[in-house]
Amino acid sequence: MKAKICTYIAMILLMVLGVSCSDDFLEDKKQYKYYDAEFFKSEERVNWYVNNLYYDFYDGYKTPTAVVVGSWTTTQTSYTEEIGGISAMINPNVTLENAADGSGYFGKTLVENPSNDPYNRIRDCNVMLERIDVDGANLPQTFRDQIKGQMYYLRAIQYFDLMRTYGGVPIVTTVQTPSKDDPSIKIPRATVGELVKQIVADLDSAAGLLPPKWPASDYGRFTKGAAMAQKARVLLTYASPLFNKNWDSATERWDAALAAGLAAEAELTSQGHGLYGTTARDWERMFYVNDNAFISEAIVIKLLASSTTVTPSLQSNNSWERSMRLASQGGQGSGGVDAPQSMIDLFPMASGKRPTTANNYDPFLFFKDRDPRFYRTFGFSGSYWPYNNSLATAAAPTVWAYRWTSPTNANTFGFSMGNDVASPAFIRKMSSPTVSNASNFQISGTDIMEYRFAELVLNIAECYAAKGDVGNAATYLGRIRKRVGIPATDNYGIGTLGDKYAALEACLYERRVELAYEGKRFWDTQRWMLYSDDAAINDNTNSKLGIPVINGTQRIGNYLHYKNGTSAVGTDPLANARASISVDPDASNFQAQITALATFYTNNFVLRSPPTPMDNVGNVATPISWRSNYYIMGLNQSALVNNPWLTQTVGWNDGNGAAGTFIYQE
Repeated sequence: MKAKICTYIAMILLMVLGVSCSDDFLEDKKQYKYYDAEFFKSEERVNWYVNNLYYDFYDGYKTPTAVVVGSWTTTQTSYTEEIGGISAMINPNVTLENAADGSGYFGKTLVENPSNDPYNRIRDCNVMLERIDVDGANLPQTFRDQIKGQMYYLRAIQYFDLMRTYGGVPIVTTVQTPSKDDPSIKIPRATVGELVKQIVADLDSAAGLLPPKWPASDYGRFTKGAAMAQKARVLLTYASPLFNKNWDSATERWDAALAAGLAAEAELTSQGHGLYGTTARDWERMFYVNDNAFISEAIVIKLLASSTTVTPSLQSNNSWERSMRLASQGGQGSGGVDAPQSMIDLFPMASGKRPTTANNYDPFLFFKDRDPRFYRTFGFSGSYWPYNNSLATAAAPTVWAYRWTSPTNANTFGFSMGNDVASPAFIRKMSSPTVSNASNFQISGTDIMEYRFAELVLNIAECYAAKGDVGNAATYLGRIRKRVGIPATDNYGIGTLGDKYAALEACLYERRVELAYEGKRFWDTQRWMLYSDDAAINDNTNSKLGIPVINGTQRIGNYLHYKNGTSAVGTDPLANARASISVDPDASNFQAQITALATFYTNNFVLRSPPTPMDNVGNVATPISWRSNYYIMGLNQSALVNNPWLTQTVGWNDGNGAAGTFIYQE
């Protein structure tokens, strides 16, 4: 088996060392305060420590739609237009405002048994930072610097996700002795500005200590360029309206974010990074071709294993592939991820122009004349979607997902190839044609790019737009579109951006397309407060940018339904008629294939609503309703009880029912 390092966790080192060493080490780690000086004098043991921290931070990151360091939940993605389903945070029938409803991400008190919570991860970083140069003074300086660089980076991203969740939180940069009685560790919540200053300082330290590039055997560890790019991401968030009440009247924060972005771009470019490839085919391939090896697009990458020969508790495979593959492709697959109608209608036309009636967009024939990225983000009935067919069944790379009515019962349906998909399109982005269905796609080694160069380009574009530099914003947006083959006409279809608000809207639109299903949409929606305008929290961004509010909308799904009669459930009425139809964006006659498919759709199908709406409560269609106090979560009851000196977030009630007073917007 090829040795594979897990991105942030360099997992193979734990695997190779084996259970006899790593089990003892992990047990020791639970008693972190008992590390003796000898521990830090060994490169091997120090590497164990660091590798285990990568594991704690990133082991759960196995799908690109996951967010929040450590927990890696996909729930936030379902709050956006990308995936349907009503949960508490967007349920109009639910109001969350008390401490009992607050986020539990803050974690347990340190006097309890150490668990993989944010402040325990921060403590582990602090332990190494305090002791490596003292107890490990015998180790080579370069080794120690690189270890510290990784610790600063990890501490910074943990504080960043605490900031994005709670606003300001206590800043702890030393190793504290857990105690219920010691007043010196009763640190209050820092302001967001103070927290950003600490995060930036850590990332600057990381950039000064980390190498520009690691040897191939250590690929996946953080680099100087990654630290610089992360700084640009942090400062962009700090400049955004959620944290910046002066986002539209002052440019100081945007200036800082832009400078950080340009510096990161220069550093990464010097090390061979950049937008991968020059075609839409390259754009699709970049998500699966690297296989634990350097790829120019990847700034931060989670490396995953395609084998199960390692200790089961340590294996880390990509779970995204299995979740989106159709039932017909894996035998017992999850059945696919339905694309809401709003996502199908989102992507530009082939010219780069918006999909409107005036630009000849037809929502029924949604696959005609679309942005090249559309065909590599979504699959649909008639599309060619290959995989490594290792099962003893006939290969069927062209997928079909329509239904027909039974002649004996109007409420009974048959489904083509057994694919019951309540949307005419389904997600296929970041799938690999080489992954085997032998285990229902469960063992996928497709790596996940947590931060890729395209995002950095879009960050820079947004900073230019916010500063009113519309020309440079359009230039950076054009780079994203040029890479996938959109014609240069009318600035790659972007057109003339009249002012900074139009430029900002164009940036946020392009992020929705380019970064779709990569765990970024929630953070963009949050930092721009796009659910609704609310004067009570200084929020008018939707009206300023001309972006429709999300509240009150629904994610809609429709069946592609056979319209020309009925058929027995097990007898596909179109099995023979469809045999010659297949749409492959890499085929030389792709346009002819699209035309043939459009005719087939027109002759045979209609769209029909499913019996259960995509967004529903108790099977009743339900619109999204996000409340303004959810943008920044309140501390939950446990955090407030264990840390009674902490104040509650404004918009939330504390454990006694009193209104929170901690203000996060500055």
